[in-house]
Amino acid sequence: MSKKIYVGNLPYSVTDSSLESNFAEFGGVSSAKVMMDRETGRSKGFGFVEMASAEVAQAAIAGLNGMSVDGRSIVVNLARAREEGSGSGGYSAAGYNTSKRSDIGYGTGGFGGGRY
Repeated sequence: MSKKIYVGNLPYSVTDSSLESNFAEFGGVSSAKVMMDRETGRSKGFGFVEMASAEVAQAAIAGLNGMSVDGRSIVVNLARAREEGSGSGGYSAAGYNTSKRSDIGYGTGGFGGGRY
């Protein structure tokens, strides 16, 4: 069983140390990290806590899920593993390849390329 816990709907005032102290009352905390926005340096409103054992992690989830922190009801559950290959959009190299059609002119476009 996983020992990594997802904590969501956090107020922006929560820091790594305050997150760790909230979970420490249930047992040993290996790490606590609030995710920050790279551009603004502000909290994204969620974080991850890694507990010493799976039993301690379950106790923390049961004790803290739905608890009110600064007027916000936090969500606490087991963290899911990242899914490989599930890109979040963006551009792919396939968008820049030329078609391999033989009926279209000379070259790959630009000046003088591609007959219509």
